Amino acid sequence: MNAGITPDANLYHYDLPLAFQEKYLGLLDKQVIVVAALGFDNGINPPNRCSKKFGNCTDGNSAIEPYIAAHHLILSHAEAVKRYREKYQAKQNGRIGIFLDFVWYEPLTRSKADNYAAQRARDFHIGWFLHPLVYGKYPRTMQKIVRERLPKFTKSEVEKVKNSFDVLCLNHYTSYYIYEPHQPPSNVTGYQQDWNAGFAYERNGVPIGRRAHSEWLYEVPWGMYKAVTYVKKRYGSPNIILSENGMDDPGNLTFPESLYDINRVSFYRSYLKELKRAMDDGANVTGYFAWSILDNFEWLLGYTSRFGLVYVDHNDLKRYPKLSAYWFKQMLERKNS
Repeated sequence: MNAGITPDANLYHYDLPLAFQEKYLGLLDKQVIVVAALGFDNGINPPNRCSKKFGNCTDGNSAIEPYIAAHHLILSHAEAVKRYREKYQAKQNGRIGIFLDFVWYEPLTRSKADNYAAQRARDFHIGWFLHPLVYGKYPRTMQKIVRERLPKFTKSEVEKVKNSFDVLCLNHYTSYYIYEPHQPPSNVTGYQQDWNAGFAYERNGVPIGRRAHSEWLYEVPWGMYKAVTYVKKRYGSPNIILSENGMDDPGNLTFPESLYDINRVSFYRSYLKELKRAMDDGANVTGYFAWSILDNFEWLLGYTSRFGLVYVDHNDLKRYPKLSAYWFKQMLERKNS
């Protein structure tokens, strides 16, 4: 803090302790809520699978399990927030929030069907978690489609879940076109099937944006504006931190090619411009994180993907600033940027 740096700690990022997974079957068991929130094992034996008492459903039903796990994750988050606010917040003068990923889903056409499909995608993506935290219930779209497979919050849980964040950390990288697939009802039920939405990456032969190395990542600056503005309007203008934003190059570029990352400079310039436009239009954004300062081990892509502002030599771990690092430094030093 004395150096002008405010730490932002991410307490949980797909890293549930193995012991929780082995003993409680992870987030499919409601007991994890107590254990995760309180930070210790209370010694209670895990209940039987699919117990109504504990709200478990670990019968291997893929149509139900994602909703059970997410429901328990939301409750676990609310418990942790409650504990932090009661025990630590006054002393630390800190804020607590949640990290949520949000791809912007743009209707492929102006048709009502495509607009409804895009809204379903938004509800099943960010609304799945943010709607309960703001309104105490799941989006109406999800309730209508998922029906009895979707858990419900008790009255006491609604009060605990609502407003259980001081700041919303939003991860945003890309945007897709969404269309109504006009398919007959399927006998297969599951999370992705419940969206009933088709994905497109071009319109009338024109790509939605330049593709980065990752096949899912397209450079769509206007999606940043739309995503942030959507959250502002639909969820009561929360305090937002852009917690992840960036693009990757292939890992097999030559060293000079990797350092001259002009595409990354273009990406950040265009996305930050759209973020500022959203702020000028009233979005309450108070922070931004570029992903990432260093080349990292990128999930299944491993070292074949480079997201960093700084090049990392994987042989000796030496670091070399890329063009984007120098651009970022100059941008941050500008008085009226």
